Amino acid sequence: MDHDEFDDVEGYKKIDRYNLKTVSDIASKYKTILTDMGEDPNREGLLKTPERVAKAMQYLTHGYDLDPAEILKSAMFKEDYKQMVIVKDIEVYSMCEHHLLPFFGKAHVAYIPNGCVVGLSKIPRVVDAFSRRLQVQERLTTEIRDCIHETLKPMGVAVVIECSHLCMQMRGIQKQNSVTTTSAFTGEFLKDTTRKEFISLISSKLH
Repeated sequence: MDHDEFDDVEGYKKIDRYNLKTVSDIASKYKTILTDMGEDPNREGLLKTPERVAKAMQYLTHGYDLDPAEILKSAMFKEDYKQMVIVKDIEVYSMCEHHLLPFFGKAHVAYIPNGCVVGLSKIPRVVDAFSRRLQVQERLTTEIRDCIHETLKPMGVAVVIECSHLCMQMRGIQKQNSVTTTSAFTGEFLKDTTRKEFISLISSKLH
């Protein structure tokens, strides 16, 4: 059963939806994990931690419940525009599937329409739908590209993602300033001149 929680902060209403059975199941496992770590899950500061983590994990992975292609199809319009459309600096928050630690940064997405455009807000929604899952950055990049390419059927798609990974910064090699960049292209963006134009535009500060 889904349960809605409402949080009013200075006129902003945030609605979080949780499956109560899933919360209970995940919370019980985190209580065991806390014990295995040497903690006392019954002490005051940790009493509600398993439930909080369970809800956080549901929210951080809610992309599994979203259909990115349907997000695009909900706002597709016929338009005779054949120049590059870019949505850049899209915030990315995801979870590394290897260590369950966050990685975060920016995505830059472009496509060249072929008789059809999509509502601009749908591009960030597609990025969010794929990033709110357990991911690796390489797959995230190609999933966004392929979804836009297969749904809109444009003349080309370009995706560049730049992220910092806490699995590198907090553990392992512990390089705090490292940034990982991935890219994926189709169609016209496979041409050197078009790709260079895209890279130039996402690198410039026009705003």
